[in-house]
Amino acid sequence: MFDLVELRAAVTAHTRVARIVIAGFDGSSPREVGAAMLVWQGGQSGTIGGGALEWLAMGRARDLLATGGTRLDRQALGPNLGQCCGGAVTLLTEVYTAATLPATGETVIARPVESRPTTAQAMPLAVKRLLATARGMGHLPAPHLLQGWMIEPVARPTRHLWIWGAGHVGRALVGVMAPLPDLAITWIDVAQDRFPATIPDTVRALPVADPTRAIALAPQDAEHLVLTYSHALDLALCDGLLRHGFARAGLIGSATKWARFRSRLAALGHSAPAIARIQCPIGDPSLGKHPQAIAIGVALSFLSPQSHAMTQEIAG
Repeated sequence: MFDLVELRAAVTAHTRVARIVIAGFDGSSPREVGAAMLVWQGGQSGTIGGGALEWLAMGRARDLLATGGTRLDRQALGPNLGQCCGGAVTLLTEVYTAATLPATGETVIARPVESRPTTAQAMPLAVKRLLATARGMGHLPAPHLLQGWMIEPVARPTRHLWIWGAGHVGRALVGVMAPLPDLAITWIDVAQDRFPATIPDTVRALPVADPTRAIALAPQDAEHLVLTYSHALDLALCDGLLRHGFARAGLIGSATKWARFRSRLAALGHSAPAIARIQCPIGDPSLGKHPQAIAIGVALSFLSPQSHAMTQEIAG
């Protein structure tokens, strides 16, 4: 997936950014086609994997930053780099500036690999048909090379996670979850000064004096993690989420806290099956109660949709 939001943010911060993407491979590859990283003078983000392959690609990308343009390289992993994968990887490297960023609103980005998209290179009929299908029917193609053109769907969030609370566990969760692809995070707390000074570009911070008023903004298919500084606010959020609807919801707390919440939610008119949809406690008890350990346990459950047992007991 072509992460246009991340690329745009990097160009804004660093002016000239090289994007390296795995365009194809034969045999073994350290990452899948479409895996990409960004490189600028003095820094980088993301990974294409492969250790020596990535190091070589980063050097080429920094050389290309000075001149701009595009290059396509086929790199044998074994003979040239001493890696045991035994495959050959094709890498596409492109330099982007504010003037050459793809247009916002595109669903698929297609461009020739031997020149910039602004040059007069005729688009093959096969590429035109693929784009027409994507735009007209919503069938997004997998990243691949097609008749000398690189085809990549634009990354869109497929899951929405709302994190309620910017305390130690909330911050740890955002740190673990924010880099995940195809994930949109909304982070809510009662005031701006509750959030850290630096927030990932992919995270929307939402300071609201009464967080329960923000529930109405959440998509019906959003997933929620409730971990505020206040048991009263936690209860109000659980009540509001049950009335609003959600895909999944987890609440930080001990088994004792959850027993009390079940009783109070029942008194507020919620049925036992509805209340049982909220998972409490959350995490993995074997990892301990350190905020980062809790975050890792919750992330593991989040990445395993078939598992509905976020079962870390947190004293609260």
